[in-house]
Amino acid sequence: MILRRIFKWTGRVIAILLVLAGVAILIAYWRSTNDCDRKTALINPMKAIVYCEYGSLDVLKFEDVAKPVPNDNQVLIRVRAASLNAIDAYLIRDTWLGRLIFGLRKPRNTGLGRDVAGQVEAVGRMVTQFKPGDEVFGISHTGSLAEYAVTPERALVIKPPNVSFEEAASIPIAGLTALQGLREGKIQPGQKVLINGATGGVGTFAVQIAKFFGAEATAVCSTRNVQLVRSIGADHVIDYTKEDFTKSDQRYDVIFDNVANHSFADRRRVLNPKGICVLAGMGGAGTRGGQAIGRIVGGFTARGLSSFVDQKFAMYVTKMSKPDLIMLAGLIEAGKIKPVIDRTYKLSDAVNALRYLDEGHARGKVVITVQ
Repeated sequence: MILRRIFKWTGRVIAILLVLAGVAILIAYWRSTNDCDRKTALINPMKAIVYCEYGSLDVLKFEDVAKPVPNDNQVLIRVRAASLNAIDAYLIRDTWLGRLIFGLRKPRNTGLGRDVAGQVEAVGRMVTQFKPGDEVFGISHTGSLAEYAVTPERALVIKPPNVSFEEAASIPIAGLTALQGLREGKIQPGQKVLINGATGGVGTFAVQIAKFFGAEATAVCSTRNVQLVRSIGADHVIDYTKEDFTKSDQRYDVIFDNVANHSFADRRRVLNPKGICVLAGMGGAGTRGGQAIGRIVGGFTARGLSSFVDQKFAMYVTKMSKPDLIMLAGLIEAGKIKPVIDRTYKLSDAVNALRYLDEGHARGKVVITVQ
């Protein structure tokens, strides 16, 4: 009798909690809005790429928006160049995961683009490391596909004088992802390292950084990109249209997997007994929602399964790191590595740049120049 009453009241409590959760989600959905809903006269306009709704790339607009104003800890940048990343295309797509993260009903932030390079226009009163006129690059928090962008002081570094704005804009997210991922793999001089997906923005940096660390680098790419990866230092090249690297007799100390298109067992087979597979990506630009989520789930599964074997599957989140950006800038300034730029587009043509990136065949970085 007592147990029956407990189950009865427990069921009622669960039902009430579910109703409250549903109400909370509904309220959050309708409160999810953005600047597009607040149409006001623009006092200080600038041109920018914005998106007010989720959907295809057709929702992107090139229009006048309010010029951002830096807060106490931010820097206002006159954008000279920005580069695109796979995440820029993912943000726009209408997926349930995207809505949970970026806004249930509409995207909270309407600006697009993270990588930025330009000149300091103004600084907040707490900023001490930069002054107007400084040439900088880093990661923008408001959207770098615009004439002006603001970013925290901690997310910027000085651009070396012999590095172009276009090259500097190519560095941040792709360069940090490659550098931090190879560190996650505990890369050491003399090791055999395989980069799966070696010709995108991240992959081209990964090949060069692996060589800088003294590793023997094997690049996996398609036939048309064989010469490219050789030109940036790859010791060996595997053309995936002719050969599956997981079926070879070669073993690797580190696999930097930027594609995640092989099974846990297949990748284990080509890892050395104490090897590490770094799960660095999910296929890059051109990978569609369902496929991307499947690869993310596969990554978590592989990481979990590796707890029971000596070989490890490591996952990580790329983090903004000023020391790492400074290191990358120094390597480029010294000619140790070089950003690979596929194409450049004007800001007014950024939508076509995103279309090209979203086809999934870009070699290196796609850059937007801002006059």
